[in-house]
Amino acid sequence: MSQLPVIVGFGGISPAGRASFHHGYRRLILDQLDSKSRQETILGLATLMGLASFDDGSYVNADGERVSADGLADALEPAVRDNTLIRRIHPDWFDVHAVTFNRPATIEGSDGQLRFRMRRRQLPAQIPANWSVTESDGGQYEVIVQGPCDLIFHDTKEALVQSAGMLPTGFEPGRLYQSRNHPRGLQMAVYAASDALNSVGIPYEEILNRLSPDQIAVFASNSIGQLDDLGFGGLTKFPGLGKRTTSKQMPLGYAQMPADFINAYLLGNVGVTGGALGACATFLYNLKSGVDAIRSGQCKLAMIGGSDAPVTPEVIEGFRAMGALAEDKQLAALDGIDTLEDDDYRRACRPFGENCGFTIGESSQYLVLMSDELAIELGADIHGCVPDVFVHADGHKKSISAPGVGNYMTLGKSAALVRSMLGEDSLRLRSYVQAHGTSTPQNRVTESHVINEIARAFDIQNWTVSAVKAYLGHSQGTAGGDQIASALGVWRYGFIPGLTTTPSIADDVHTSHLNFSLKHQQVGETGMDSVMINAKGFGGNNATACVLAPHIGEQLLERRHGKAAMQAWREKREAVRERAAIYDQNSIRGLARPTYLYDHQVLAGEDLSINDHQIELPGYANPISLDLTNPYKDMC
Repeated sequence: MSQLPVIVGFGGISPAGRASFHHGYRRLILDQLDSKSRQETILGLATLMGLASFDDGSYVNADGERVSADGLADALEPAVRDNTLIRRIHPDWFDVHAVTFNRPATIEGSDGQLRFRMRRRQLPAQIPANWSVTESDGGQYEVIVQGPCDLIFHDTKEALVQSAGMLPTGFEPGRLYQSRNHPRGLQMAVYAASDALNSVGIPYEEILNRLSPDQIAVFASNSIGQLDDLGFGGLTKFPGLGKRTTSKQMPLGYAQMPADFINAYLLGNVGVTGGALGACATFLYNLKSGVDAIRSGQCKLAMIGGSDAPVTPEVIEGFRAMGALAEDKQLAALDGIDTLEDDDYRRACRPFGENCGFTIGESSQYLVLMSDELAIELGADIHGCVPDVFVHADGHKKSISAPGVGNYMTLGKSAALVRSMLGEDSLRLRSYVQAHGTSTPQNRVTESHVINEIARAFDIQNWTVSAVKAYLGHSQGTAGGDQIASALGVWRYGFIPGLTTTPSIADDVHTSHLNFSLKHQQVGETGMDSVMINAKGFGGNNATACVLAPHIGEQLLERRHGKAAMQAWREKREAVRERAAIYDQNSIRGLARPTYLYDHQVLAGEDLSINDHQIELPGYANPISLDLTNPYKDMC
């Protein structure tokens, strides 16, 4: 009997803010919220961004004045709106007016001596021995070189792409713990995984005491590694700039670090671990690993995650050179204007509309999955269920970046699974698609064709399609996590976020069986039974996750466990929800801190107690069994 993987916790950080308790989702539909939820979301973002704090029972604004929650929320809402979601790249990330680039040259004076002037920022970090440098007027330096001179002139230029989905301005995850020069993506991962684990409402030690250490798994990664200066980015460019390579840049740049860090500094995990890579489908690849591990009984608890921080000049230029990003001049041409204003940058990403490229984004998202058996036993809150994730490649391709046929299979199988589990009416009337929706001209045609053809095949007449990248941008390998976090919010607040940045659906988008809502669509908390989380990744990496609503999960679990067991679960759940709510309130007030256990209970081989039946680990309540069942009895 396969265990049903259920989502018992989720958390993260994105351009919309903190993910747990649907705060990131609430930022997307802010105008649809009741006053209490709206105020909480504004205040939570304000403390996150350093615009306010909470001290001795009341809020304090940036001027040090004690203010009421109502007054503070009203005063700070404009700043919160302006400094979240997609927007013009803020100087905290880099100066879009002065992006560094280098021009190499080899020159030699006619008399063997070369003279020229340079600005301070153009001078190499280490002055060569054959250079004589003297400070001149106007902040320039007179340089005399004896013999040939190989130069790299450091200059600056205006960025051609100036929009991105960035974390809320002012939020610095590395300040919340001893980050020790961690790359930004790993700082985000520590925050996000802590947020997810605390959202469960059950202390991790209590969960661990019910399990063997090898019944826990972590599957997390990102698609392109850590590419800022503290990771692979600095590793590759520092030598050419005359800067020293550090001992951390190489190891901390690896793409599996969002799993390794969580194992080593949060969970102390000794169970299964891994990090799958599949371009934009990376998060869903890791989700598939966790779902398969729980369904097979290999583990009972799995943490799934991703963390990408690609808002750097180099990454943006790389995607721009591919023709993948929306350049400023192209965005201006779409609207027939000469100069982009702040509001224009907010509408840079326009899924399924007249568009010109995707918008880069950064995000870190984590899910906590449990087997249905463990969730019932512990009284864990259930936010959704993931019965399966389907993955298919594209087959033969002419260009590695061109779309192919794999996504038809992944979405088709996901739809078929919903039909087999919940019936025809549920699929046709109470399911929708959270699309990949990158905002490129190619994606709007190819993905709409995939969704439209699957809808036609299953006789779905008006399949609703949403795309959260309209608000957050494309966070690369973590994009699937952004989509799931948005989908979970629909089952709490009842609104499917609309394509509000898209003025109208493009003429070449396939629409005969689809509903592309340009406004938030109210469906109710139980109006949708399932959602298809879709990913079409670079290189032919396609994945679709089938996620079932919490009310559907409860119905399925009652059939398996019975009414008495479910009633006992609901009673336990009340205490779990109360503990989780305390964490939420502390986070809204800016009082919560991520878990980072450095040099904590580190074990060596000498600490273990080993015999031929089990391995005992100090600090873990239960041993790891070595009494394994032979899976190949028919062959042995």
